[in-house]
Amino acid sequence: MKVAVVILNWNGKKFLEKFLPNVIEHSVGGGEVIVADNASTDDSIDFLKKNFPQIRLIENSENGGFSKGYNDALKHVEADYFVLLNSDIEVTKNWIQPVIDLMESDPKIAACQPKIRSYHEREKFEYAGAAGGFIDKFGYPFCRGRIFETLETDTGQYDDACEVFWATGAAMFVKASIYKEFGGLDEDFFAHMEEIDFCWRVKNAGYKVMYCPNSVVYHVGGGTLPKSSSRKTYLNFRNNLSLIYKNLHTKNLLFVFFVRWFLDDIAALKFLLGGKLGDFFAVLRAQFYFIRNFRKIRKKRRKQLGIRKSHTGLYPNSIVWKYYIQKRKTFDQL
Repeated sequence: MKVAVVILNWNGKKFLEKFLPNVIEHSVGGGEVIVADNASTDDSIDFLKKNFPQIRLIENSENGGFSKGYNDALKHVEADYFVLLNSDIEVTKNWIQPVIDLMESDPKIAACQPKIRSYHEREKFEYAGAAGGFIDKFGYPFCRGRIFETLETDTGQYDDACEVFWATGAAMFVKASIYKEFGGLDEDFFAHMEEIDFCWRVKNAGYKVMYCPNSVVYHVGGGTLPKSSSRKTYLNFRNNLSLIYKNLHTKNLLFVFFVRWFLDDIAALKFLLGGKLGDFFAVLRAQFYFIRNFRKIRKKRRKQLGIRKSHTGLYPNSIVWKYYIQKRKTFDQL
């Protein structure tokens, strides 16, 4: 059983210097560690060649973002399992095998994630994945252990292996054959929510996405784009609209899509009133992108063999209503 741990790097020498030795140490006998560089302009490549000559280095010709970066790199990797691992993650002893054992137990499992805890607040779950990803009826993603900005302390409340809706791209294990079968990540997403789109597509085809609590990693987060970035706002709003339209069942599509569009308008107004002009225009640009690229997005939707009405991990209510109006801040309160 061959496992390839692939770290996508873009100008991340400081993270490679800090975390790569840890990944190598705890992956011995478990998986081959590979660094795929996305045309970095810092001295990442020289650093790797000088300090880690034993590590295989794949040099992408351009920075095509998270999606294209992994798609380009994984074309050159032969393995049974790919592990997409962010460069700003600290792994722990025996972090690979529990996930592989879980995935091997059921041929329908396409992807899986470990428990993601915060590197800086180590007892808390981390924003990008926590204890497994879910999504509400209007396309808002959240996690067991993290709803919007509320991060729970890990007290063992989510130590059960379970099926979820999406696995975080920060540390996503995926069967290589399925990754290739579905064409990998959608390159038009560039970055943000591409892993949710991938998981939704494989779930529509009848596969499962899992969470494995017996593997724990610690994530810094915000290494490429900080949360306050209007660029990140643009990508999140833009990709969320594409995500919904590509994958949601036809029966619910029009209602859900137009409600979400309206909620995005409210978010834009809130940004404007709060003086965040960059974020305000980012939302408008995201909506304009969807209109301009509607035919292309619709074509992708039509390529799917079937779109299912319901899935494990698809929350049937509004997480916005539950969180902001009913003040239900943790997963167990939903």
